[in-house]
Amino acid sequence: MGPDGYSSSKKTDDICAEVCGQQATRGRLNLSRLFCMLRGVDLKTFIFLFVIVPLGIVGIYFHGPTLSAFFRPLWQSPPKPMVNIPHYYHPNVSMENLCKLHGWGIREFPRRVFDAVLFNNEVDMVTIRWKELYPLITQFVLLESNSTFTGLAKPYFFAISRDQFKFVEPRLTYGTIGGRFKKGENPFVEEAYQRVALDHLLRIAGIQDDDLLIMSDVDEIPSAHTINLLRWCDDIPLKLHLQLRNYMYSFEFLWDHKSWRASVHRYRMGKTRYAHYRHTDLLLSDSGWHCSFCFRHISEFVFKMKAYSHYDRVRFSHYLNPKRIQDIICKGADLYDMIHEYHTFKEIIGNMGPIPHSYSAVNLPSYLLENADKYKYLLPGNCRRESEC
Repeated sequence: MGPDGYSSSKKTDDICAEVCGQQATRGRLNLSRLFCMLRGVDLKTFIFLFVIVPLGIVGIYFHGPTLSAFFRPLWQSPPKPMVNIPHYYHPNVSMENLCKLHGWGIREFPRRVFDAVLFNNEVDMVTIRWKELYPLITQFVLLESNSTFTGLAKPYFFAISRDQFKFVEPRLTYGTIGGRFKKGENPFVEEAYQRVALDHLLRIAGIQDDDLLIMSDVDEIPSAHTINLLRWCDDIPLKLHLQLRNYMYSFEFLWDHKSWRASVHRYRMGKTRYAHYRHTDLLLSDSGWHCSFCFRHISEFVFKMKAYSHYDRVRFSHYLNPKRIQDIICKGADLYDMIHEYHTFKEIIGNMGPIPHSYSAVNLPSYLLENADKYKYLLPGNCRRESEC
């Protein structure tokens, strides 16, 4: 009722006043509070809060690992450079001269060589590896578990396929170890546990002081002439990493020449421990091949993606879709939609995108080329994987 005796039905346009004065219904009151908060916010701030910020959150969720890898140079310094040792080889050069070229003497007789690996499911890769090294190896040592590094149960794949390896049986020390199946544990703990067990298996195999021990994953294959050089030459380093050509999916996709984790050790009882990390700064150049994710069947890709220590990279279930995996293999792209991990922006930018196709099959493992029909999927021009039917 106004002062002149008339009432007015005109509503106020001051929503904030209604909020403060509690003049609205509950629903209108909640809506009014929102308008009140936005009152005085300019357009740029509104766009930032309600467009840019949500898009950034979504982008980090879907592409966080890629962003982390791209900005790695900002938060992680590059490792100490390795000392590259030139590698000399030609089949027509005598071993005495090859040793001399490396600054080493020659022995009266070669060292014994032990090749030790942890086995997951890489039947084809271990076959190619052992055929390459067979004439030089004193004892093949293989350990497998009924558990993956991520704690998944698995069959003893090597035991199932053992009939295929009769050619190494007289020189094979084979062992199994039961998994601990601890859910949620860091996969590298299980991996370290199995490597300790491999140390024990090596002693059962009869390794002795000054024998050569090859420490590498199954798919990190030293060339035969590299191991032959190291077993014949005197005064070689106690520990030596092997630089391998880095391939992805097959020998069609040459990623780079920077694989270094494979190593050769002059064994010292009580001191040498089987591990897959940096042991020394010394790196012997061009010493073999690393063929990562080089499987015959798509199901083997899926298994490894779920089984190995970097399972955290499988951030979405569609990463395991067989059609997607097949398309990525033929493109030479990354299975996890990540960029490769480098320590300088120059390397990161230079290696972005799919790996270029290579059509060279020169200087590959001899057994692979001698059995090209059987291992066609590993050779250039054959990216389609076989049906399991």
